[in-house]
Amino acid sequence: MSTKEKLISHVMKEEPVGSANKVTVVGVGMVGMASAISVLLKDLCDELALVDVMEDKLKGEIMDLQHGSLFLKTHKIVADKDYSVTANSKVVVVTAGARQQEGESRLNLVQRNVNIFKFIIPNIVKYSPNCIILVVSNPVDILTYVAWKLSGFPRNRVIGSGTNLDSARFRHLMGEKLNIHPSSCHAWIIGEHGDSSVPVWSGVNVAGVSLQGINPQMGSDGDSEDWKAVHKQVVDGAYEVIRLKGYTSWAIGMSVADLVESILKNLHKVHPVSTLVQGMHGVKDEVFLSIPSVLGNSGLTDVIHMTLKPNEEKQLITSAETLWGVQKELVL
Repeated sequence: MSTKEKLISHVMKEEPVGSANKVTVVGVGMVGMASAISVLLKDLCDELALVDVMEDKLKGEIMDLQHGSLFLKTHKIVADKDYSVTANSKVVVVTAGARQQEGESRLNLVQRNVNIFKFIIPNIVKYSPNCIILVVSNPVDILTYVAWKLSGFPRNRVIGSGTNLDSARFRHLMGEKLNIHPSSCHAWIIGEHGDSSVPVWSGVNVAGVSLQGINPQMGSDGDSEDWKAVHKQVVDGAYEVIRLKGYTSWAIGMSVADLVESILKNLHKVHPVSTLVQGMHGVKDEVFLSIPSVLGNSGLTDVIHMTLKPNEEKQLITSAETLWGVQKELVL
């Protein structure tokens, strides 16, 4: 008898119950690993699977995470280039794709990443037909549309990380300006995750006090305090981080874990994430953009009707037209 057999008697007769809250992260680049560690440190899953085509990198990352098992509450951490390792996931986070180069716009990445998705998405669907897909790869709004089309899933089960991070960046900068914690600085950035995102100035508030009520010029060119610069910093923020350290990782990783938490814990929290907005706010085309949406264990179940000013709605429609211009050229 082995040491294990002498030590342990197995008393259960039935097959063991599998994981109840399994999360898969596709892509073990900087964003994938930041997402993985953020999910692990928030104790969100009972099994984490990682998938990538780069076998050595994958093996190194998984060993490194497993070596920290003692300090985690996730018993099973697995990885493979074969998608069978992802079977029965509740949430699949897709971070794989070509990385944005310095100075490259998110839209420029698109066809390179569509081709990668043609391999990834069918494999996810094959092994986890009931999962919720959370797309993080850029350009996220277009790739969420691509994932939705390729998966055949209903719209509630394909979500883009969208402007959850843009809104967090905005609330951080707003907090810096006011010396208040970001959780008490309420502001929503909607539309495209990227250059044409729309700050909803009319909704910016602290403790229900509208800042535009105090400063009617807020967000306009005539504002002496230049709050418009805060939104510019949000848009430029990612490019600046990429210029300085080569990529973004920590904030997007934490943003992903925030979304995964709302889904797995069925929180019904409202997040600005990318979803099908056709027929809302004057958008005619079949595009995905971020609007405040309710997340729970069925995915994205409801959207909030924001009260937008005419110029905000116009910006949203322009965003949609920009994305549709790219989408209609795609070869799916």
